[in-house]
Amino acid sequence: MSAGLANGFADADLSPIDIVEDLAALKSWDVDRLDEDQIEMAVSGIWGDYSLALAWFDSEEILRMVCTFELSAPEERRGEMLRAVEAANDRLWIGGFNLWADQNVIAFRYGLVLNGGACATAEQVEAMLHGAVENCERYHPVFHMVAHQGASTETALGTALLEAAGQA
Repeated sequence: MSAGLANGFADADLSPIDIVEDLAALKSWDVDRLDEDQIEMAVSGIWGDYSLALAWFDSEEILRMVCTFELSAPEERRGEMLRAVEAANDRLWIGGFNLWADQNVIAFRYGLVLNGGACATAEQVEAMLHGAVENCERYHPVFHMVAHQGASTETALGTALLEAAGQA
């Protein structure tokens, strides 16, 4: 682990991808460092497995992330799936979902802008990764109900997003 991350702050010499790699190692996630500016990892959740790909674009000063999970929707459900994706995006403050039907995946995309030479912190990168997996876990059942159980977007959102009240 890098000295900057171990001390709880990002070292100006660390690239955002180095920070991602260090965080993934702390969480024992499977990681594949494709090159100095790209990394991929696999994360298991309650509803499925998620593939995260992050890339640093120095010229744009942005760390882009795509978190995907497999979900093949029958052709006749694609229109309702697009409505479900749109409805999910209306409820998000950051990031957004896309339906990549030709690849049979749902993708959650987000970019961390670091203009002006700003340095990413471990806390920012961890929040980015956590937010992606959390949003995928939250909306995975909605997309599944729409794609495979014939539910309408409204029904799926109402059923899958109910918050538990009290304790069992």
